[in-house]
Amino acid sequence: MSTPKRALVVVDVQQEYFDGPLEIQYPPRETSLQQIVQVIRTAQDLGLPIAYAQHTAPADSPVFAEGSAGWQLHPEIEALVGDSKRFTKEFGSVYAGTGLADWLREQGADTITLTGYMTHNCDLASSVESEGLGFTAEILSDATGATHLANEAGHVSAQDLHTTLMTLFNANFAAVATVDQWTDAARSGRALAKNDLVTSAVTGRQKFSS
Repeated sequence: MSTPKRALVVVDVQQEYFDGPLEIQYPPRETSLQQIVQVIRTAQDLGLPIAYAQHTAPADSPVFAEGSAGWQLHPEIEALVGDSKRFTKEFGSVYAGTGLADWLREQGADTITLTGYMTHNCDLASSVESEGLGFTAEILSDATGATHLANEAGHVSAQDLHTTLMTLFNANFAAVATVDQWTDAARSGRALAKNDLVTSAVTGRQKFSS
């Protein structure tokens, strides 16, 4: 494997996920927040490009209304931004309508490390779109988070949802690692290992047919 040229993308670590209808449930939000802080500090130490996304909605929106308390980045994240790139977005993917892909290419990045919220929305959309844009994606399992979900189609706990999506990511869209595993790889310039869809499917069939 060639040495990855990483950039860190900190996705929507905003107050809506700590105090509101979108509170992160798994991993515990305060735990994942501290992991995100650790990742940012490591990226800063290594001189990696860092971009901070901030989801933005119209002023009358019930969540992420621009300028509202919930729209703000968490204070611990805001304190770390400095002169790093920050951008707002209207859609799930960090790329849609933001110019982020062009900025990443200007930085020489070919590998995008995703951290932040939510596993099942913006992280998912961003991982999927990375492939089509030619970026290798990484996602950090203990520095992201999910909510419980229930609607007309069914229901799922945050833990089951998060775990399932990490399995899905690692089968195709993004290499999954803990913060500690990523830190070791980033400091040594190594790529993270990722499984593949065929191997994951065959292994899954063996597991559930036994």
